[in-house]
Amino acid sequence: MKTTARQPARPATRDGTERIRRWESGTLTHAVSDPFGQGPLPWLRGDEGSFCRSDHAVPWHPSGPRMADDIGCQIKGFVTESAVAPGRPLDFRVTVNPPQEFTIDIYRIGHFAGDGAQLLQSSPKLMGIRQPPPMVAGRTVSCHHWWLSWRWQVPPDWRPGAHVAVLTTADGGFRSHIPFTIRDDRPADLLLVLPDLTWQAYNLFPEDGRQGASLYHAWDTGGRLLGESGAAVTVCFDRPYANAGLPLHAGHAYDFIRWAERYGYDLSYATARDLHAGRVRPGRYRGIVFSGHDEYWSLPMRAAVEQARDEGTSLVFLSANTMYWQVSLGPLPSGDPDRLLHCRKRQGPGRSLLWRDQGRPEQLLLGIQYVGRVPRPHPLVVRNAHHWLWEATGAREGEELPGLVAGEADRYHPRTPLPESADRVLLAHSPYRDESGVRRHQETSLYRAPSGAWVFASGTFAWTPALGRPGHTDVRIQRATANLLDRICKRD
Repeated sequence: MKTTARQPARPATRDGTERIRRWESGTLTHAVSDPFGQGPLPWLRGDEGSFCRSDHAVPWHPSGPRMADDIGCQIKGFVTESAVAPGRPLDFRVTVNPPQEFTIDIYRIGHFAGDGAQLLQSSPKLMGIRQPPPMVAGRTVSCHHWWLSWRWQVPPDWRPGAHVAVLTTADGGFRSHIPFTIRDDRPADLLLVLPDLTWQAYNLFPEDGRQGASLYHAWDTGGRLLGESGAAVTVCFDRPYANAGLPLHAGHAYDFIRWAERYGYDLSYATARDLHAGRVRPGRYRGIVFSGHDEYWSLPMRAAVEQARDEGTSLVFLSANTMYWQVSLGPLPSGDPDRLLHCRKRQGPGRSLLWRDQGRPEQLLLGIQYVGRVPRPHPLVVRNAHHWLWEATGAREGEELPGLVAGEADRYHPRTPLPESADRVLLAHSPYRDESGVRRHQETSLYRAPSGAWVFASGTFAWTPALGRPGHTDVRIQRATANLLDRICKRD
């Protein structure tokens, strides 16, 4: 997406609280406003005044754990592999300031009777050290040189899924997070691909006003936040996520997981890097689901997904602005593969690295493509209500589903080629006004490839929160999504 430079931040107070308050909002340092945030964190229920660990809750006090920040780095960490198979080791690298003991609680995201996650294992008390400062080369920030803090052997009988490690200092002062995935290669009805490339593209760690950089932003020597023209062109996976340690937009994937597991869909899990590296065998699945904002794709990712569609595997895209930038992955100087994400965007000579500018518009796969941001939520307007996707939803032709066009939007571009299809339909046509007040519209698309594969694209950020996010749930979207997945999975 296109970004512009932001206004300089106000000077920090002596303890840095002004900077932390502004950066943690995510509205300045990230290139897009996500109206849904991370969603509920089941282990931290501020509205209930408790710290929830699924099996019990303890009172929440004002003096209790706070989220770590990137100025003090009170406790921050990452894992060297964002996806790991059951029975394999996972290496945690953690910095603690001041040095003290800490613990790691490991949760699995899921429905779990409405809890949203379940505590599976807690580490013993671990000795924390203050790790060396990040290495910076140009705009690229890396913490690959941090010492190993804990090597954890994933139990061989653990279910695949999205997991979050919650780091807490022994004095109870600060907390942070590390997301990771347990993958498997068993056949399943659906494969969920978590967008770790896009998560890292937005990662501005450290958000300290000096060193941090993402593919959107960086700081100059005066602490002013620069836009895309001054941003990094290469970012490293070996570093924590900024601030609380959870990626921007991660909540969209978690919304889908909670809903899908509640209703018993047979899910397998992988990451975008797995897809890039050829660790995914699409023929094992009836459908592949991309549930969150998934903007950054490599050539091998696109080739694998197009081949899957052409061989009969259905594709489900539940967000917007998918496959917008073309990227490449490279090794660290140590030789560790796929640890550097490169995208020069519009910088340098030649065409930009937009897929559409490279002659391969995303509409050729999705059926629609990105049109722009949606500054405030608008209704999604139902189209072709007689179609089987809207069956039993109660949705009527032209009905407005409130707040379901939000964040960003896709639409059909008439001058852009369409994919070959046996059947194609637009299931929503929703007018809205962009940031300049210009009238635009969003569309939701479904087509059937000659192979028989279905390809669905929601064209809005608001689809997955409608599956069950408190305050955003829409039963019509729940039913429509079930109609789609049931047909893909061939449920009666």
